[in-house]
Amino acid sequence: MVSTPPLLRRRFLCTTVSKNWTVKQVTKSNFQESLEDIKNHISSSDFIAVSLQKTGSYSAPLHRVLSIDTPEIAYWKAKYAAERFQVLQFAVCPFSIRASNYVIAHPYNFHLFPRDELKIGMPSYSFSCQTSYLTATAREGFDFNSCIYDGISYLSRMQESAAKTQMGNPIPSPDVIKSSSVPTLADTLFVQRIRSRIKHWKNTCKSSSLKTDEPLLWSIRKIVLGNEEYRSRPCMTIDVCSERQVQLVLEMLEDFSDDLVPLIIPAKGGSIQAVRVVWTSSKEEKELFERELQNVEEEENKKIRGFREVIELISASQKPVVSHNSLNDFTFIHSKFIAPLPPKVDEFMCSLRMVFPYVLELNILMKKIGPLRKTTNISAAISYLKNHFLAPIDIEIPHKATVNEGKVHGHNALKICLLFAKLCSILKISPSVIESGNEDLAPTLKGLANIFSRFSTNLEEPVDGNISFWSSSTRKVMSEHLVFLWGFKGGITAGMLKGLLRESHDIFSREFDVKLVDKSTAIVVFWQPGLSQTFVDIINSDGISGSLRELVSDGLKGTCYETYKRVCRLGLWELNLAGSLDRALMKTDCYLEDDSKRIQSEMYWYNDDVINLEEL
Repeated sequence: MVSTPPLLRRRFLCTTVSKNWTVKQVTKSNFQESLEDIKNHISSSDFIAVSLQKTGSYSAPLHRVLSIDTPEIAYWKAKYAAERFQVLQFAVCPFSIRASNYVIAHPYNFHLFPRDELKIGMPSYSFSCQTSYLTATAREGFDFNSCIYDGISYLSRMQESAAKTQMGNPIPSPDVIKSSSVPTLADTLFVQRIRSRIKHWKNTCKSSSLKTDEPLLWSIRKIVLGNEEYRSRPCMTIDVCSERQVQLVLEMLEDFSDDLVPLIIPAKGGSIQAVRVVWTSSKEEKELFERELQNVEEEENKKIRGFREVIELISASQKPVVSHNSLNDFTFIHSKFIAPLPPKVDEFMCSLRMVFPYVLELNILMKKIGPLRKTTNISAAISYLKNHFLAPIDIEIPHKATVNEGKVHGHNALKICLLFAKLCSILKISPSVIESGNEDLAPTLKGLANIFSRFSTNLEEPVDGNISFWSSSTRKVMSEHLVFLWGFKGGITAGMLKGLLRESHDIFSREFDVKLVDKSTAIVVFWQPGLSQTFVDIINSDGISGSLRELVSDGLKGTCYETYKRVCRLGLWELNLAGSLDRALMKTDCYLEDDSKRIQSEMYWYNDDVINLEEL
């Protein structure tokens, strides 16, 4: 255990969430000094808990991930939210667990705001706000003025690359790989001309370095020879017209590697505008200059990245990241700090694993304890475990609070640490990190990594296309067996609708179930394959008869699961699902790219009559 000064030690026996917890609040004014601290804490810890406070998440109940949603649809909904809302607070808590019940935590809460500090048009953009989210944040004492004026800005990885090009600052040339192509006559003439210029300029630099000239003569010499300076050192700019010429210049400069340092000057269009050659008087001065360049580049990168420097520290550490509701949080993280979200869920997961190799979802661990399957609130889960299991956790926070840090901001990350430690203790899962040359995650937790709760019905491995309903009474059903119905009378219950359908047509003499999604729309599941498409064809045909004809005359409509997929893929959201389905059917030319494949997806059907949107 890392020892800390007695005055800085805060140790609490946690059976509930402690009001004495202190979280370091970080804004633009103290960001740089906090950066080195969190770097050390990330390095010395075994896990990193993260929690985001946003301006909104799902702006309407139907935007939330439903139990009928496949992994693909769950991702589309999370993507829809991540691209519209903004992160205001990002809590990061590096922590370690010792002796199963002793946690050492270093909580930080970063206040963010997307501000165009570099005057390059990034990342300043508009975003949506949800009044309920802002109200809850304000009740916690959040200072919105401080956020706007002192919040830490940032650029994503993709934006950083564009910013460097746009700013046009010289950068050290990469290692030269000699071209295998045969040089043309034009290449040879170009290299000879540049080589001659460099030799003449280099000789001039050497003779001038003796500084025998008077200041006036030295100034005239610089004007006549066209000498430039870069960081008080003589330099020469070589204009280039193509990537091929850049390659030729860098290859040729290898012959002058003892005292010349090439720099690349990018153009705003993304190409290379010129090669700048800097002369150094000795090998020692060259090494000193290269170190200066490296330091300058690091400082500029920090300035450009802003808060994303913390994301890079977490990524570079390769430590497991513990989160609650990972799908929601990590679509935000990917969108804001890495790159725009890809269109497909498998591409997203692949991209995410390259940045965060191990993501541990608390909901996956919670599902191993039956009564917690329906619990989505961290505090409620902690309270349940306190009342039903003997698993006290001792938390040490080696950080002394200031007056402003006694607020509740960032406490969710600490709650994640506490809940994770409790679950590991109760489930007899070793949270230790194996030392085997490189740090690696313990086998049990490694098997649970990178499984998002909305993507899996099996706790041990992700299953594409499977979504689990949180109920003890479930049946597996394929998405192609579902039919969406709307246009029925208001106030009707699932049981009443099922009775009407049973009497309306012979197709309902077979086993089927009905569930309400909202007040406007119901789902019918046919347990015999093929009946769902048959029913959709019947309800949309001209030859319909009997009681079903009367229901259709009164406005009843039906469609297959693919129409719901189109709603989610294209973001065709209305106040209710019925309006969204109507819009999707009107867009007959806007089929999904993979609609023709009609990939079947499995899910689990449970016996309740209504999907409780508040529990999802």
